[in-house]
Parts: sequence; structure tokens; C-alpha cells
Amino acid sequence: MGVVSSKKQVKEKSKGRWSPVKVSTQSKDPPPLPPLVLFNHLAPAPPDTCPDQEEHFVVALYDYSSVNDRDLQMLKGEKLQILKEVGDWWLARSLITGREGYVPSNFVAQVETLEVEKWFFRSISRKDAERQLLAPINKAGSFLIRESETNKGAFSLTVKDVTTQGEMIKHYKIRSLDEGGYYISPRITFPTLQALVQHYSQKGDGLCQRLTQPCVSLAPQNPWAQDEWEIPRQSLKLVRKLGSGQFGEVWMGYYKNNVKVAIKTLKEGTMSPEAFLAEANLMKTLQHERLVRLYAVVTKEPIYIVTEYMARGCLLDFLKTDEGSRLSLPRLIDMSAQIAEGMAYIEQMNSIHRDLRAANILVSETLCCKIADFGLARIIDNEYTAQEGAKFPIKWTAPEAIHFGVFTIKADVWSFGVLLMEIVTYGRVPYPGKNHVQFGALGHRGESRRQRPQGRSGKTTDPWTSNRLAVNAVAKLSSSFFWKRQPTLIPCLES
Repeated sequence: MGVVSSKKQVKEKSKGRWSPVKVSTQSKDPPPLPPLVLFNHLAPAPPDTCPDQEEHFVVALYDYSSVNDRDLQMLKGEKLQILKEVGDWWLARSLITGREGYVPSNFVAQVETLEVEKWFFRSISRKDAERQLLAPINKAGSFLIRESETNKGAFSLTVKDVTTQGEMIKHYKIRSLDEGGYYISPRITFPTLQALVQHYSQKGDGLCQRLTQPCVSLAPQNPWAQDEWEIPRQSLKLVRKLGSGQFGEVWMGYYKNNVKVAIKTLKEGTMSPEAFLAEANLMKTLQHERLVRLYAVVTKEPIYIVTEYMARGCLLDFLKTDEGSRLSLPRLIDMSAQIAEGMAYIEQMNSIHRDLRAANILVSETLCCKIADFGLARIIDNEYTAQEGAKFPIKWTAPEAIHFGVFTIKADVWSFGVLLMEIVTYGRVPYPGKNHVQFGALGHRGESRRQRPQGRSGKTTDPWTSNRLAVNAVAKLSSSFFWKRQPTLIPCLES
């Protein structure tokens, strides 16, 4: 089990804070190794550490509270020696307490490198850099430095600008000197990137804004151990009810008192425990940055399913809040593009969602959107035929699914179009004034289902989907429209 990585996901996994350096073996036996974690479902297991290398020291980028006795608790800024690297958990020794244990590799960075700087985002893409800086928590002058996507070994400075025309993101090329050093404008050079940041933090000196603060980003999620798939109910604490859905209630809670999670419970009589576990097993195989991540399940009734927690709840409710109702059209289009990216991955995995709507999209603290609720999804070869009496949201359902009960990935494209209506109207009900009867069914369609038409060759035809784009094409169009045509995200200003 684990995460299935798309091509983009594999690229983004290389965004680690630094390239690993192998180290010497420890002087005493380490604690038991944590099991493999949920990151790459198809890739081979990472190789073990090669001994007899130079000593390797890191600094903690975030606080980390141990989940079990194998872990090493650390505080932000604490220095550690890495004793062994295996996958996403590294065996470390604290230089303060002398204790040993495992720490998440994405919570530390090599000392005396750019990785320890809050403003350095090594391999983040231009698009994701703009998304992060556009988060409400980042104000005018917020910035980051990243590796250039086009020039290997070069860097770019990305800055958030706020004018009377709205928020804009500006990009500046950081050029290198042959003899060492960097500059944006040739009239002033700097020996290091740190010196460059210090200078432009004191005055704008030609930039759109004086650099005020590094781009604020949340701490990464802890890797989740493979042996913690079926967990005891006692390890979960339900804190706050978030809402109710088709399968039951959804709660914000904690796993082992320190990992914040969302907990979905099964409503009695909604579906069999086997069907609920089938949903969980499907979510477990579909792992992508635009899909809500499944952590664990409680298999004894009442069944719990544990997923990552999304602070701002579902997109439908968020769009109706004061903050959501003030989102600009470019931000709304970006949210649409993020959802399309997730659906393109689902298409790539030969799957369908069947219930794509704003209520099943969750929003993070930084306004990133992820697709949730795969209760109606099915792994398919090409299409899925609903059972007699099956219910589904009629206003989001494609015509061929209403009339023939047949779902393909192109049915999700139709639902995505209706979802766009929800987004640009800030959560209004689609097709206002139209009732379910006017759409040809009220969910129970048994006797009203028609036969699919046949073409001259005798094969069934579908007049609705023949000219409908595939999800991957929709994702490319959504992303291209937002990042290339919106006036608030103009091409970089480079000196």
C-alpha cells in the first residue's frame, strides 16, 4: 500500500530540503526501525544507508513531537547528527540531550546550507510559488528564492506586490558572477544570497516592494507509518464535529493526542462495513497532492476512516464565508485548476469519481483545494454502469449517466463544468429554479432508464460525450488560462 505518484508528484518529491549525504554507522544499536511509510506505492524501496561516510549534521526546521517511543522529539532550531537514513524516517541523535530516535526527513535541513533559510524553497515551481505567496497570510513584500526552472544552477526571486489594481506576483532573475556572487541589477552585486536578501530587505532599490518577510508555509505533514493502517479506536480523540455527510459524521480530532486529523464515521444503515472499507481501500491507492490523503481506518463498528485535516472545510461552505466571498476571479480560477489537476490524476489511474461537486472539495489553511469523498468512485477499465435504484446528485450528473446509468471519466468532466458554476457564483445552487424532475429523474431511475443508441456498426453511441474533452485536457486549459492570461499574474519583471 502507499502513495501512487504521478509524474508531477515524483518531481515534487525531489523538493526535499537537501540532498542526502550518507554517514558513518552509530556506536550502539539503534531503536527498532519504523516501518515503510506511505509515499510511493509503485517505486522500489529506498536503499539503505552506506556506511563509512563523513559525519552528517542537520538542524530542525519545525518542532516535532514524538508519536511513539521510536521517535525523537525535537524543537525548531535544534541541531542533530544523522546516524542512518532510510526512506522518510532518519535515525538521529540530539546534540543537546544525546537521545536517539527517528525524525521525519522533511522536518530537518543540512546545517550551513541554503536549506536552513526560511526564504529558500529549493525546487518549488513558479506556479506553486505564486500560489503560496497569494495565500492571505502572506502580505505585500513577502518573498522566496527558488531554483530556476529553465536555467539549471540559477535562482529566481519571487515577490508579492500589492497595488491599487490588486495582488501581483513578480519574478526577478538572480544572475551569477563568474568569480562568485550574485546580482539582480548589474549596478550592485552581492557575495551571497543572504547578503542580497539583507540588502533588499532594507530598501526596495528598484524592486516592486521592499522584502518584508519570507513566504509563510505550514509545516509539512508527518510521514504515516505503514503498520498504522488499522488502528485501535482508543488512539483517536474526537474533538469537534465538522458536519454530516452521506456516510455519517465528520470530526476534527487527534491521533495519539498530537497528530491533528479528520475522522469520518459510518452512519448505521448507510452502507455495509464492507462497502465502507472498499471506499477506504480505493482512497489508499489513489494518492496525489490534489487528493485528500487517507491515513488509517478503525475496522470494528462503528467504523472510522482517518484522513488529513483540511482547516477551512469544504469548498461549498468556504465560498459562502466573508473571506471566500471576497476571492478574486483569478483565485477562483486557480482553485478550479487545482481540482482539474486532481481529476487528471484520477483519469490517469483509470478511475472515476462520480460525485464531483463543491461539497466534496476540501480547502486547506493556505487555500489549496483537494478532492475528497470517493464513496461513489469505482476502479474501471473504461466505464461503470450503476446498479438499478442507485442514487446520485442529479444536477451534477452527466446526461448519459442520467438516462443510461453509464459513467465514464467524461461524466466527471460534465460534473466539473457544474462545479465551475458553483465556484464562480460563490456557492450558489446550480441551475436555480430547476427541480429534479426537470432533469429527467429523481435519483431512483429504474423504470425510466433507456437503452443506449446504436450506430451503423451496431456499437452503442453516445451523442453527449463524443465532443467532450478529456479531464487531462481540461486541466491543461484551466492551468494555462489562469497562469498565462490573468492580469494579476503578469510575466516576470526582470532586471
